[in-house]
Amino acid sequence: MKHFSSLVLFLLLSLAALPVVAAPAPLKDVVAALEKGYAGLQDVQADFSQKTTIAAIKREQQGGGEVMLKRPASATAMFRFNYSKPKQQIVSNGKQVWFYAVDSKQVMVNSVSAMFAGGNSIALTYLTGIGHVSRDFSVSFASESQDKSGNYHLELTPKKPSAALSRLQLTVLGEAVEQLRSSGDVKNVFPVVASVVHDAAGNQTRIDYSRARVNKGIADGKFNFKIPQGVQVINQ
Repeated sequence: MKHFSSLVLFLLLSLAALPVVAAPAPLKDVVAALEKGYAGLQDVQADFSQKTTIAAIKREQQGGGEVMLKRPASATAMFRFNYSKPKQQIVSNGKQVWFYAVDSKQVMVNSVSAMFAGGNSIALTYLTGIGHVSRDFSVSFASESQDKSGNYHLELTPKKPSAALSRLQLTVLGEAVEQLRSSGDVKNVFPVVASVVHDAAGNQTRIDYSRARVNKGIADGKFNFKIPQGVQVINQ
């Protein structure tokens, strides 16, 4: 009996020592944390890793580097992807977009308006942080709503699907959601941990973000591109 009493006491003490796990947030709070965070985003610079799966040939391509995004108050958002692998750059000053493939010594140039006219507006506006989730998407939790770190997985279906974007998956920082629930505010204005874009052909591109530095005042000059000498320029 003494051993039994000791065992019961041990179990009770063990249960008392377990951390209190917060109940999962409702979907509306996760979406609100995402939208409220982006509302305060002026610019962000982050490291990223990317994996693209090409459905037709069942092949994966991996890369990574650094991304910069900026949202001027009265202009189209600007972005810059500096890939360390493969060696390439994708740059936009809000008017023009340059795609520079270093190894092939080619620069493809297009206007932002032409890219938007191609049915990619939702993908591009969300990429640059100016999309409105509730307006542009039907949102639900993924089959696994949270990961082991407490981050939330969302499934987003565009209300106007395009060839470039048929489905979007986002992982939202759990800490940002808890901030919103406890204080009504979000300090993590870039609360996206990862994104997965699915296109109409079945291809998917996953990007994981890390070391995000927000609202540091990135200069506009970072989003201009000077075409190197000796490269082929392709205007689209």
